Amino acid sequence: MRARITFAKTEPMRYTGHLDLHRTWERALRRANLPLAYSQGFKPHPRIVLACALPLGCTSRQEVVDIWLDEQIAAEQIKDSIQVAAPPGLEILNVTEADSDLPALPTQVKASEYQITLRDPIPDLDEALHRVLTAGALPRVWRDKAYDLRPLIFQIERLEEDEDGCQQIKVILSAKEASTGRPEEVLRALGIEAGEARIQRTRLIFEAVG
Repeated sequence: MRARITFAKTEPMRYTGHLDLHRTWERALRRANLPLAYSQGFKPHPRIVLACALPLGCTSRQEVVDIWLDEQIAAEQIKDSIQVAAPPGLEILNVTEADSDLPALPTQVKASEYQITLRDPIPDLDEALHRVLTAGALPRVWRDKAYDLRPLIFQIERLEEDEDGCQQIKVILSAKEASTGRPEEVLRALGIEAGEARIQRTRLIFEAVG
């Protein structure tokens, strides 16, 4: 059985990286006493696949992980078992059975949507957003490799201020393998350092299947 789990990664896990999140899932599933299916080979490991890495320091309202079980179990039972075993910061939102013939989960992700809250007001925020939107190219460097950020930005717009009066931005970025837009790089293109904002992923956008 292939089960697809939608979960939130909240404040207690803000600084848990991708690899550590995978280990957290493995520990939680073991504590939940679910009949995990294992990979083949010399060193079998539980079949657990996260959809898309979340930048360190970000929270998320919607992350997705696929797990494989050796038995057919009701989705609600899986959800209840995991929620009891999950550590603080991991909130189980939904569990469904996924078609075993679907492509690998990471290849189905098309884009990520983020809500960015600025800690301090930016007087020229509208002008900065306009510069990014109208830029022909936004050359950046990531891990010593040059790339153009502009085609990776599908949408960027200003939102209403939050209840504390802080400015907010919504941005939708490409999340395909080898062409991923990073919200901290969008902030830098706007002239804002990542430490001056709170970044939350609000949803993953998947390719249509079938």
